[in-house]
Amino acid sequence: MDTLTGLLEGPNARGAFLQKSVLNPPWAMRIEDRAPLSVVTMVHGSAWLLPDEGERVRISPGDVALVRGPAPYTVADAPGTPVQILVGPDQRCSTRAGEDVSESMLLGVRTWGEGRQDEGSAVMLSGTYQAPSEIGRRLLGALPTIVVRPAGAADSTLIALLASEISRDEPGQELVLDRLLDLLLIGVLRAWLAAPGSGAPSWYRAQSDPVVGPALRLLHEDPAYGWTVEELALRTGVSRASLARRFTEVVGEPPVAYLTGWRLALAADLLREPDATVATVARRVGYGSAFALSTAFKRVRGVSPQQFRAGAAATTGAAACGLPRTVVLTETA
Repeated sequence: MDTLTGLLEGPNARGAFLQKSVLNPPWAMRIEDRAPLSVVTMVHGSAWLLPDEGERVRISPGDVALVRGPAPYTVADAPGTPVQILVGPDQRCSTRAGEDVSESMLLGVRTWGEGRQDEGSAVMLSGTYQAPSEIGRRLLGALPTIVVRPAGAADSTLIALLASEISRDEPGQELVLDRLLDLLLIGVLRAWLAAPGSGAPSWYRAQSDPVVGPALRLLHEDPAYGWTVEELALRTGVSRASLARRFTEVVGEPPVAYLTGWRLALAADLLREPDATVATVARRVGYGSAFALSTAFKRVRGVSPQQFRAGAAATTGAAACGLPRTVVLTETA
């Protein structure tokens, strides 16, 4: 398993909030839903993404944008258009005067906006990850505020499929939409990570290192194994000192510290599963007992596994309407 595969196994949409918006100029929406991550693409017309800090960016049909939360931002037909709609933490939509328009502006299944669509209308598809896994947070925490993959590089077939599926209401439809959203997300993430000078995190760049890459793959393939620096060095064909030094230089932390963080990230993800116990999670990620996992978890994260689980459940139960930096990928990225 390569490093990226292990990380991307985490952020699987589960009942993500997806919506098609039909908007006629002038329009502007203030997004204050505090979502960890949103995916936005245009089917018709264009829009401006306006973070409170960082560069504004214009997206056109076929462009796919990732917006990392939880900081608020504005989406508008033009940078100077006054905000008309506020989207709150519970995905309720209201006017600046406080009138709730979540229901009155519904146009059908997962479709919202003004009741007419013409050549001047903007048609936007958006998907919101309301509680990405903790493994996903390790990746998402490294993202800029906005990443845009241009239409020339994005999968137009996938966008067209999402546009056709988003308004359908059939058995299993939620699962279909979740997977389509995941595919769009993964496509942008892969392009961002591969782009020269994109600011990809050191642990991703490390996978191409002839010494550190094989060690990382071993840790990701079997995190529950009782790895030591000595055994990693033996498996990768270098000395213990060479591996420890090179790993710390490239990744930014020693192998054992990286393994601890990876195990606890896995544990945090597993704790979201309703039937998991702390003891079973401990065994799956390489801790000998529930007590050992609880001690490490609280030392690193400041809360016990039980407290973390309770907080995750509260976040996931939200109802469904950073870094001040913007990256626009080139078509060759």
